[in-house]
Amino acid sequence: MDTVKATESPMLVKTAFGGKSLVNRIAYGIMYLFLIIVAIFQLFPIIWLFLFSLKNNQEVFNMSPFALPQNPKWENYAKVWTEGNISLYFFNSVTYTIAAVILTVVLASMVTFAITRMHWRGAKLVLGLFMVGLMIPVHSTLIPLFSTFTKINLIDNPLSVILSYTAFNLPITIMILLGFYETLPREVEEAAVIDGASIHHIFFKITLPMTAPVMATAAIINMIYNWNEFVFVNTFISSDSFKTLTVGIQNFIGQYTTDWGAIGATLVISILPILLAFLILSNRIVEGIASGSVKG
Repeated sequence: MDTVKATESPMLVKTAFGGKSLVNRIAYGIMYLFLIIVAIFQLFPIIWLFLFSLKNNQEVFNMSPFALPQNPKWENYAKVWTEGNISLYFFNSVTYTIAAVILTVVLASMVTFAITRMHWRGAKLVLGLFMVGLMIPVHSTLIPLFSTFTKINLIDNPLSVILSYTAFNLPITIMILLGFYETLPREVEEAAVIDGASIHHIFFKITLPMTAPVMATAAIINMIYNWNEFVFVNTFISSDSFKTLTVGIQNFIGQYTTDWGAIGATLVISILPILLAFLILSNRIVEGIASGSVKG
């Protein structure tokens, strides 16, 4: 009897595992099918926008929105890059975005380091004041900011845009960095203090390199916001030479006619840097979020 059980038990185990494997395969198949459908829905607007950018006004209004362009108008891209000053707006967007991202991440890192790694009165109060900034609507600050920038001669100046980006992104950046800084081992800093390292040496040489993953996450989030921002540039910048891509699109909207193909080409150019940055740094984003969510 025992011999029969011994010979049957491997078959039973194999059958059980085989059934479980089949269920897992079906579950994975359903999951992948669902993800493929979601990916199609996510990619379709980008593909549609690219095809839209290759049409002229007649094709836009007389054909189906989902129809392919009959004669692709690749000249739309050359037109917006040269005649529409998109090259200048693109350079301005890159300059404002990079400057604001660097300033925001560095300042937020300093604030977070001071709040989490140093002991001083009022640390929680300062953190609370920064977090209040998350609840302030952007539009409610336009008039006070415009008045302030007018008094200090920063209207129609790139600094007004960069400072606004930095101020409004500081709270969310600090919140992203906060969880990661809490997980950093204090033993490393204590050993550096024993060796005679100054606070500046500890921050720039030890802490900042250790927080590279979460800094990449914060930088990407800041970059997406700064690149797509419209209100501040439209309010504080009047000279054409200082405008960004989001505002420069209005050049193709006239009183009587609108060049929709050129607008589509401009939009494609404007989303390419964000897509490339996200694809290149996507692993860093996930790593930074995951490492900041686990304590200890």
